[in-house]
Amino acid sequence: MAGFKGLLGVLVTAAARPRRGSAEHYALADADRDQEESAGLLSARFPTPTSPHAHARAYTPRRRLPHALLRLCTLRRALAACAAACVLLVAGILWSGVPPAFDDIREFERRLPQHDLALPSPEGREGMYLRFPDHLWGHGLNNVLQEIILLSHLAFLTNRSFVFEDYTWSHTPLPYTLYDFALRPARIPLNAFISGPSAGGPMPAPRAVALEHWNTVCPPENITVVSSRGAPSDIDGEALMQWWVDALAPVRARCVEVESREQPVFDRFLFGSKNILSLWPALAASPALANYTWSPLVHAALARNFALLQPLSAAALINSASGSSSRARAQAPLPGLLAVHIRRGDYERHCARLAAWGSLYMGFNEFPGLPDTFDPRPYLSPNASRASADAPPQGETRLEYYMRHCLPSAAQVAARLRAVRAAHPAGDLRRVFVLTNAGWAWRRALERALRADGWADVRAGADLVLDAEQRYVAMAVDMAVAERAAVFVGNGFSSLTSNIVMLRLARGMEVESNRFL
Repeated sequence: MAGFKGLLGVLVTAAARPRRGSAEHYALADADRDQEESAGLLSARFPTPTSPHAHARAYTPRRRLPHALLRLCTLRRALAACAAACVLLVAGILWSGVPPAFDDIREFERRLPQHDLALPSPEGREGMYLRFPDHLWGHGLNNVLQEIILLSHLAFLTNRSFVFEDYTWSHTPLPYTLYDFALRPARIPLNAFISGPSAGGPMPAPRAVALEHWNTVCPPENITVVSSRGAPSDIDGEALMQWWVDALAPVRARCVEVESREQPVFDRFLFGSKNILSLWPALAASPALANYTWSPLVHAALARNFALLQPLSAAALINSASGSSSRARAQAPLPGLLAVHIRRGDYERHCARLAAWGSLYMGFNEFPGLPDTFDPRPYLSPNASRASADAPPQGETRLEYYMRHCLPSAAQVAARLRAVRAAHPAGDLRRVFVLTNAGWAWRRALERALRADGWADVRAGADLVLDAEQRYVAMAVDMAVAERAAVFVGNGFSSLTSNIVMLRLARGMEVESNRFL
C-alpha cells in the first residue's frame, strides 16, 4: 500500500509539472537554474559534506555553451552578410568597367608646340599668360564649355595665352569618383572633347597652353592675382567683356590669375539671358569660336558610325569641322536628318521650378531671327483676359505651357516634329536622331510614336558604337551630330541646346534651321 501511494505521488507530481516547451516549463527551468546557482554559491562559501560529490558540484560552474555558440554564430552571420553586401556593391561598381586614363591625350597636350620654352614672347619662358583657377567644375560639359569659350576669348582680347585645364568633375586626389554607382573619371583632359584654340589648337600667337606648362613658367612668386570683386553684374555682355579687358590692360606682369571664387567672371545669369547676345559679332569672329572644332576622338566616333548617320560622304562628315571653309561649314553634311534634344532625368523636377520662376530661354536660344519664340507673359499676368489676342489657349495653365516646351510627352514630341517636317522648305526630312538622357523604355515609346508618324529611321545616341574612351565624351559626339544635321530641334531651357545653336550659327547655317520643342 505504501508503495502504491508513493507511485501515485510521483505520477501526480509529474502531471502537475508544465509540459516541456511551454512557457511555464521555461519559467520553472529558469527558477530551478537560479536556485541551483544560488545553492552552488552557498555551498562554495559553506561546504557541507553531505555527499562525496558536493565539493565538485560547488566549484564547477554550469556551462552555457549552446548560448555562447548562438551568439558567436549570430555575429559571424552578421559579419558575413556585411562582407557579402560589400562584395556585391564593389562588383556592381566594377561591372561598368574602370574608366580610361586618357594618357595618350595628356601626352598630346604635353607636347603642344607652344610649350617650347625657347619660343619668343608673347610665348615661351617670357610669355604672357592668363589663368582662371576658379573655373567651373562639378557641372555638365555644356556649362563648362560655354565658360571656356568666353574666357579664352577674353585672353585673346588681352593678348595673353589662355591657360586651359581638365574638365573636372571632382577634386578628389584619386583618378576616379563614384557617380550613379559607377566609376567616373574625376578629370578628363580638355582635348578629349575639343581641339580648337581654346584647348591649344592653332591660332595666332599667343596660343593657349596647358596648366602643366603654366606651372613651369609661372612659379608662385611670379604670379599676380586680380580679383573679380567689384566687377559689374547683370549688364550687357559686350560691356562686361570690355570692362574685363580694361581691368587687365594695366597689369604688366607675365603671369596673371583672376581670383573669382565669390563672383564668377561670367556667371550663369549672363549665359541664361539676352545679355549675351551683344557679344555675338565679336565672338563669331574670335578664334575661340571661328576655329572651334571637336577633338579627333569625337571625329573618330563620327567616322566609325558613318553607316548609321548616312552622310553625303564619309569625307564630308569629317571635313565639315568648324575650321574648314565657310562654304563647306554652311552645308549640312547629314541631309534629311532632324536632330532633336529631349532632356529628361533632373528636368522632371527642374521644369516645374522654371515655371514657378517664370524663366525664359537660354541666351543664344533667344537669338534674333529664330523662328520659334517663348513668351510666358500671358500666363504670368494675373490680369490677362481670355478674350485678348495674346491670351493663353483656353484651359492651358502656366505649368502646362512650360511642360509642353520643357518636358513634352512622346506624343507631344511626335506632333512637334511633324509640324517641323511639314514646314521644312526642302521637304526631305525623313530621319530622326535623338539626343536624350531618357531611359530605355521612354526612348522606345518615342521611337514607336515617331515611326507611326512616318519617320523612316529613328536613332539615338545610345545606338552609336563607341569605344571605352569615346563613351566618356558621348555627349560631345551627340552634339557633333546635331551640329551637322539639316534641322535641329532643341530644348530652349538647356545649355546644350544653346551651345548647339551657337555652333550652327558659327558654321553659317541658316538661322531657320534651328527650332525648339
